[in-house]
Amino acid sequence: MAETSEIRRVRALFISDLHLGMRSACIRQLLGFLGRYQTDTLYLVGDIVDGWKLQKTWLWPPEYNRFAQAILNMAASGTKVYYLPGNHDEFLREYQGTYFGDVELVDRAIHTSATGKTYLVIHGDQFDMVVGQFPRLSHFGHWAYDMALKVNIPINWVRRRLGLPYWSLSQWAKEQVKNSSAIKDRFQAALVREARQTGVDGVICGHIHVADMHDTLGVDYMNCGDWVENCTAIAEHFDGSFELVRWPRELPARQPERRRLRVVRIAQ
Repeated sequence: MAETSEIRRVRALFISDLHLGMRSACIRQLLGFLGRYQTDTLYLVGDIVDGWKLQKTWLWPPEYNRFAQAILNMAASGTKVYYLPGNHDEFLREYQGTYFGDVELVDRAIHTSATGKTYLVIHGDQFDMVVGQFPRLSHFGHWAYDMALKVNIPINWVRRRLGLPYWSLSQWAKEQVKNSSAIKDRFQAALVREARQTGVDGVICGHIHVADMHDTLGVDYMNCGDWVENCTAIAEHFDGSFELVRWPRELPARQPERRRLRVVRIAQ
């Protein structure tokens, strides 16, 4: 969806995997997105803050404070805001059931759509075998992902100069791994199975940075994607329909600031 200047009102928004603390976090894009949407309910579906990264290198630019203030302002203005911690901001899980301002921290939530269908909202790392059984391997994977994003910077600088679109080294690498599709399929199957056991009509999650919407497994499966590379979110409209929103990753070039010449008047 192309960025427009008009405000879009929706019933609910689902956003995950911003990873504040990573230099590749698309915070300016997300701020632009939030400035174009008004919602009754906002779900922050985990890994909004990257505690793994911040623990090693503290990075907190002013845009992060703007984002936090925007969320608090939304909650204070009547938007119901739920924060569901993921594995990268798992330090917040010990505060489940409490409020930060008007933002409620919960492990999982049940969202009821305008049509009465119910959805389990959960980050999803609880059903990732690598995260649960091989935490060191999970940390190594995150390091490799971060390195790929750093290599992306000069590559895409050249591509922009040539008029070419953004290209992801990390996504290309995933496609070369033969079992990457099987890992994604097992993750989706586990979330769908949990939705069935919970007795809901679908599941809305994040974690794997692969935005998707389908019902091929007999249960509605929706993944929010991420705001590191893909800039995606799930929106529910007032008729109960859901949309996978893809926000432009490439920001328009900033216009150079015009400097005013100082005019000095000399008395005759």
